[in-house]
Amino acid sequence: FPAIDEYKPLDATTNPSLILAAAQMPAYQELVDDAVEYGKKLGGSEDEQIKNACDKLFVLFGAEILKRIPGRVSTEVDARLSFDKEGMIQRARRLIDLYKEAGIGKDRILIKLSSTWEGIQAGKVLEEEYGIHCNMTLLFSFAQAVACAEAGVTLISPFVGRILDWYVANGDKKTYEPSEDPGVKSVTKIYNYYKKFGYKTIVMGASFRNTGEIKALAGCDYLTISPKLLAELSKEYVKLTPTLSVKDAQACDLEKIHLDEKAFRWHHNEDQMAVEKLSDGIRKFAADAIKLERMLK
Repeated sequence: FPAIDEYKPLDATTNPSLILAAAQMPAYQELVDDAVEYGKKLGGSEDEQIKNACDKLFVLFGAEILKRIPGRVSTEVDARLSFDKEGMIQRARRLIDLYKEAGIGKDRILIKLSSTWEGIQAGKVLEEEYGIHCNMTLLFSFAQAVACAEAGVTLISPFVGRILDWYVANGDKKTYEPSEDPGVKSVTKIYNYYKKFGYKTIVMGASFRNTGEIKALAGCDYLTISPKLLAELSKEYVKLTPTLSVKDAQACDLEKIHLDEKAFRWHHNEDQMAVEKLSDGIRKFAADAIKLERMLK
């Protein structure tokens, strides 16, 4: 919260790892206690109580963030539901109901879903049938981005730094110039494709490792940046010119493609980095969700 007060962002995001870290800090014990009380109050089995307490904790953090920003907060659906379309839809609606109980309308919430085929289809249903805005996360491949655009979701969070991590770990090259950074190139291609073909979905570059990546994506719709990197950027006094623009995107030579489920799975599977980082990301978020449940228990 102090970082939000200092940098005054438009929007903010949470995920299981961030919530787990915050929930262990003394400053936020009151929110944890409130969530536990809520879980107990609703009753049911111990598992149900913990699940309800977890959902409540996510919403309590989201509601506190919304007091400090003018825009929207992203709240993540449990990563263990990443291959369960109906489960994700139900959990998303539950989170929106909890926000409603707290007096917060769905226009100020983005529900974060894993960019699996099931997650993308859940996002399509939530947007079309329930008017719930979705933020598709753990997005590493061009196939994921195309499927999200075709599903008509509000926003995608293509990862930059985690893509770089994979190439550094799995290739001979250990350093990249910002313009050659594989994560930067991935988001640039996605941005250009969306703008060339008139998709309304917002591109929000995410997961940065350094300020060079951020500056190389200046002009992108949104960027979600950690307080640490915002602090580094605030010390720089350089003229920043956009590297991405709608005009350039419309002139690029990308061709439009359509992906049904079979084509999506094939194209995504052809990208080894994306397959490994998506499954790794889901496992890590799921592990942190389990740690959070144990803590509440």
